[in-house]
Amino acid sequence: MSISKILNSLEKSWERDHILLNIKKGLGTDEIVNEFLVKNERQIKELNSLLRPEDIDLLNQVEKLSTCESKLINEIKNLNYLENNENHHILIHGKIVPSNRVSHNKISSFLINWSNKFVVIALLTISAIALSKQAWA
Repeated sequence: MSISKILNSLEKSWERDHILLNIKKGLGTDEIVNEFLVKNERQIKELNSLLRPEDIDLLNQVEKLSTCESKLINEIKNLNYLENNENHHILIHGKIVPSNRVSHNKISSFLINWSNKFVVIALLTISAIALSKQAWA
């Protein structure tokens, strides 16, 4: 099986809506990842056997990018928490502060679309590298 077929299959089995439901049900990230690894063990082993050192470097860069995105989300969340505490403190002292918060659905939609585009671009990049290497071989 080619790398692109494996990646497409793995992408389909990593359904974000299903993952979010599992998170809402209280499953931990380790449980979710381990379940995915067990369900897709054969494909992951095959993908791993097809990866070359340059693909591993690309995966390391994608991992660093994901870490940066996670930190950004955490910072945004912390800023929102601080603003909410300041607004609560102001309201206690009798002042009225107009609400300028963005709805939860808009934020979650933005993050899901942003993350989906990132995953698709990463998968396409890995596929393009693999296909170009095969073409030149």
